[in-house]
Amino acid sequence: MSSAPASAAKPSWFQRFLSVIERVGNLLPNPSTLFALIAALVVLLSWLFNRMGVSIIHPATGQTMHVVSLLNVEGLQRMLLNMVPNFVGFPPLGTVLACLIGIAVAERTGLVTAGLRLIVLTTPRRWLAAIVVLGGILSHSGADVGYVLFIPLGAAMFHAAGRHPLAGLAAAFAGVSGGFSANIVLGTIDALLAGITQASAAVVRPGITVNPAANWYFLIAASVLITVVGTWVTEKIVEPRLGPYTGDAKPEEIKPLDAAEKRGLLWAVLATLGVTALVLWGTLTEGGFLLDPKNPTFLGSYFIRGLIFFIFFYGLVAGLAYGLGARTIRNDNDVIRGMDASVSTMGSYIVMAFFAAQFLAYFNWTNLGTVMAVKGAGVIKDLNLQDSPTLLMVSLVLFTALINLVIGSASAKWTLLAPIFVPMFMLLGYTPELVQGAYRVGDSCTNIITPLNQYFPLILGFAVRYVPKTGIGTMLAMMIPYSIAFLIAWTLMLVAWIALGLPVGPGAGLFLPPQ
Repeated sequence: MSSAPASAAKPSWFQRFLSVIERVGNLLPNPSTLFALIAALVVLLSWLFNRMGVSIIHPATGQTMHVVSLLNVEGLQRMLLNMVPNFVGFPPLGTVLACLIGIAVAERTGLVTAGLRLIVLTTPRRWLAAIVVLGGILSHSGADVGYVLFIPLGAAMFHAAGRHPLAGLAAAFAGVSGGFSANIVLGTIDALLAGITQASAAVVRPGITVNPAANWYFLIAASVLITVVGTWVTEKIVEPRLGPYTGDAKPEEIKPLDAAEKRGLLWAVLATLGVTALVLWGTLTEGGFLLDPKNPTFLGSYFIRGLIFFIFFYGLVAGLAYGLGARTIRNDNDVIRGMDASVSTMGSYIVMAFFAAQFLAYFNWTNLGTVMAVKGAGVIKDLNLQDSPTLLMVSLVLFTALINLVIGSASAKWTLLAPIFVPMFMLLGYTPELVQGAYRVGDSCTNIITPLNQYFPLILGFAVRYVPKTGIGTMLAMMIPYSIAFLIAWTLMLVAWIALGLPVGPGAGLFLPPQ
């Protein structure tokens, strides 16, 4: 098959469906505006349900809980006085910024770029597709570097190897975006989602802790799965459909690492090994300085409980070591400017976090989350679904995958869904870590088939370099096979994981122990 864009053919029913989704999604306001409107809706609903006398009996305490109205003088005063504390205390805000500042050093000094280039340059051609997919997955540790760096690099690698560049672009896009919640190395998104999950779980169990490694075991296994499935789709479906490349673009030269970059990578590896040795000494030796005397285990250590610090510290140390070795850092101003540049890109997130924090606070104050969770759990019990974690989690996966078509931001969706689903499933006996894991499956699989993905226009621009007539239909035709395959395979893996009773992360089982 030629490389003519698939959009030239008559649109299929599924492509027409996605066009409808695109039009509907474009009607939605900016995420910040959306949270502001939902916060206002919570205030109105609190008044309405309070007037209706809606209440529940809390299953944990046995106490009667009523919906608290915020549409009165007392509610207004509470909102006025707590606007800033709500924002400052929003769990993911400090977590995300702290992680980003450390990772920014690794990204800005060139460590992430050099590492990714080394991976693809040392790969035999027969493993090229697998490494491009896996490299996309690993690129998440560098924030959004995968979108702006690795996707065009994947296309260039395939082109240089005499293969269709759009197949390389599709494989990289599948790894970066379709495998968004699969990774071996923990990153900013893990900390961000854990903070939202913890805040939602506290409605049922105050003081509960959900750490950023909550889904780590599950994500490591998913990395292998997505790499295998993504490689198969690339080589068996996408690349044969595209056929040989007949475009005018000349293969781009992938420059090998120079002496300075190699030296920087060596220094970064040595620094990382040094920090790792320090962590192991502090957690695995008797009386280690990272062990809590009250709970001297690895899972109870200050390393796990302070994982945010170590994500920051690893990024900082490795980035500094690379920068000094590669001579990309001359003084402290270079380091601080790199941090400044990365944090400045978070402006829209900080604005969204302000309004999301108000929504979450209002939702908790009014008891709406608890009431909805208890009543939802009651409905599930009436339907005799409470003893079927597989059915419940698969339903959450599919629901999230559908919502993902119109709301692209992972944190925005989870901020909306977590206050409802986390307490609801906890009341049925399931851990917040399991619920978060199921959410992440659905959140990843449909990222690559929605034009509402904020990076979709950028990816389309990369594709046009090789096939000028590439349109949305071309991209969707390439990416739909990945989306379907990921959704089926990853959901089956989740089902098998639950059936085997495996923990989804360190200390994160599937079922809540009784209090």
